[in-house]
Amino acid sequence: MELLAPTRYAESWDNVGLLVGDPSRTLKKTLLCIDYTPVVAREARDLHCDSVIAYHPPIFKPLANFVVGGVSELVFDAARDGIAIYSPHTALDVAPGGTNDALADLIELRGREPLKYSKPSEANYKIVTFVPRESVDTVADALFAAGAGRIGNYSKCSFRSSGKGTFQGDTGTHPAAGEPGKFETTDEVRLETIVTPARVHSTIEALRRSHPYEEAAIDVFESFTPPQICGQGRVGTVPEGATVEMLINRLKREIGIDGVLVAGDATRLVRRAAVFAGSGSDGLDASIEHRVDLYLTGELRHHDALKAVRAGVTVVCLLHSNSERPVLKWLMAQIKSALPGVACEISQVDSDPLSVM
Repeated sequence: MELLAPTRYAESWDNVGLLVGDPSRTLKKTLLCIDYTPVVAREARDLHCDSVIAYHPPIFKPLANFVVGGVSELVFDAARDGIAIYSPHTALDVAPGGTNDALADLIELRGREPLKYSKPSEANYKIVTFVPRESVDTVADALFAAGAGRIGNYSKCSFRSSGKGTFQGDTGTHPAAGEPGKFETTDEVRLETIVTPARVHSTIEALRRSHPYEEAAIDVFESFTPPQICGQGRVGTVPEGATVEMLINRLKREIGIDGVLVAGDATRLVRRAAVFAGSGSDGLDASIEHRVDLYLTGELRHHDALKAVRAGVTVVCLLHSNSERPVLKWLMAQIKSALPGVACEISQVDSDPLSVM
C-alpha cells in the first residue's frame, strides 16, 4: 500500500496507514471496502479475512476509549479478533491510478492532469556514508534489507562515487585500517540511498552493524521527490461528441447505480471535464478556472452547486462513496499482482448510506 499510495502525500488533516494490527503479522486474506461498517465487519469475519483495507479511516479523530457499546466498538472488535485495518484515503486519491484516475477512466478522460498538485506532508530522507571499497556491497545490502533504496517500483537504488578518506585515531581506538595516532588515507566509496521516515532509525542501525569502521561517518538529509502526476482531482478532455446525459448513462451502468444528482444543463456537449472523488467543494474553483463543461464528483454543497451553474459548469454528483468505489477494482488487481499469496476480495455489502429514488 505504501508503494501504491504513499502516505506522505495524504492531506495533513487525514489519518492514513495501518490503524489496527501488528505490522509483522503474515496476512492471508484481505477485504476491500470504502466504509468499515458493522455489515462489512461481519462479512470480513464470515470470509475469514485477517485484514481489511477500508478507504475511509474508521479512526479519524483521537478516541478517548475503546469499549464495547461505544463509538469505537467496531475497532475494538477488530483488534480483539486479530483483524488488521489499513486506510489509504487521501493518499489513494492523489496516487497515479488511484481514486481520481479510476473515476476519470469511467468517462475516458484524456490528457489528464491533477486539478490541485500535492506535495508530500513528510519528506523522504537520504542517508550518506563512506565505506572502504571492499565493504561497499555488504553495507549496501544491509541498507536495502532494512528497507532503504526504494524509489517507486524500483528497489536497491543507490549512488556510489569513489574518493579518498582521511582519519587519525586517538589513543585507545581500533581503526579498521592503519594505526592509532597515525594520520591515514584510504580509498573509500561514498554510498547514498533513499529511505522513508518510518525506516530511518532502523536503517541507520543496520548501517552501523554492517559498517567495518569503529566510527562510521553518517549524514542524513531531507529529500523531496517531485511528483509526476500527484494531486487531488483530474482534469482533461472527453471523446468528441459526448454529452452530459451520455456520460451519466455510462456512469450509472459502470458503477451500478440507479440515479445521480445534476445541477445545470444535462444536454450540453462536453469537451473538457474535471473529476473530484468524494466531497467536491475543494476542487470546484480549480474546475471553473480550467473552464470545464462538466464537473463530476460525489457531493457538493448547495451554494457551491449554485456557483458552478453561474459559471457555466454542469455538476454531476454520484453520492460520496459511489464516486470512490470504482478504485476498489484497480486496487484489488494491484494487490493480487504484487502479492499473489494474499487472497483479496471486494466487499459485496459495502454501499453508500444514501440513495437516489
